[in-house]
Amino acid sequence: MPRTSWLGKSGHPMRFLTLAAIAVLTVAGVVAWVTRAEPDLYLRARYPLEFEHILRGHASNHDLDPALLAAVVYVESRFDPQAESVAGAVGLMQLLPDTAKGIALRTGGGQFVVDDLRDPEINVRYGSWYLEHLRDRYGDTRLMLAAYHAGQGNVDRWRADGTGIAFPETRSYVADVLRLRDVYADAYPSELGR
Repeated sequence: MPRTSWLGKSGHPMRFLTLAAIAVLTVAGVVAWVTRAEPDLYLRARYPLEFEHILRGHASNHDLDPALLAAVVYVESRFDPQAESVAGAVGLMQLLPDTAKGIALRTGGGQFVVDDLRDPEINVRYGSWYLEHLRDRYGDTRLMLAAYHAGQGNVDRWRADGTGIAFPETRSYVADVLRLRDVYADAYPSELGR
């Protein structure tokens, strides 16, 4: 009795390759159709939104664009409240404990506990307060985001030197957040109150 393999009974790889090509093209066609027919569906699958009531509330409290806040959270943690960076930043907005402690003191927060930064409500409250502070200090969204990412000292130095954002990773961060702000605004207009 002859053996069959992945080549099929005929032993020719062309049949297998033809079927594989048809499968790949079918999947690609479905993806292309979905992205054309329902672009929001594609964007929502690619860029999820969680904690929208928290984001919307704190964006309103601090006069921030809720889509910008969602973009910062996505870039910082992919909406993972348990996220922790190698530098020790914690939670949705990846706040450093020392920064968060200072915010807690300035905003009348009670006893500061680092693990509280894993609570989405607290993390977004502190992070949105900090973004408002940076926006008020620099008067510019790009510099606000650069300071959030690289620190106020670096932004102050870049401004004094007239060099612009000197760190490539910070330039990339700012560009990513601004691009995703538009994505979130388009994909979630009702959820983000726009």
